Amino acid sequence: MNQENKSSICDCDVIHADVVDKVKNSMPNDEKLYDLADFFKIFGDSTRLKILWALDREEMCVCDLAVLLNMTKSAISHQLKTLRQEKLVKYRRDGKNAFYSLQDDHVQNILEIGLEHIEEA
Repeated sequence: MNQENKSSICDCDVIHADVVDKVKNSMPNDEKLYDLADFFKIFGDSTRLKILWALDREEMCVCDLAVLLNMTKSAISHQLKTLRQEKLVKYRRDGKNAFYSLQDDHVQNILEIGLEHIEEA
């Protein structure tokens, strides 16, 4: 084992019960953590990220998103359905057209913080 690996291993025999209890008491229950994991899976698809990024900049209809991303309207609609189900995007009707936008500022913040994080690396 090299020196770097040795330094990352905790070799203490004492359990810091106060620290463990503090973290345990603040940790969300398993159901909420599973929901959070599912939430972040949505961001694991580059097409959905492109859609979210576009909608962070402008409200757009399916046709415009399809042209922007060089995809079919059907493929865009499928991804938007997923994003709507997860409450990441919303839409408004204007005649026969539906215009999509981000659900709220939280989605914008997640995108911007994520990009900021990877740009620091």
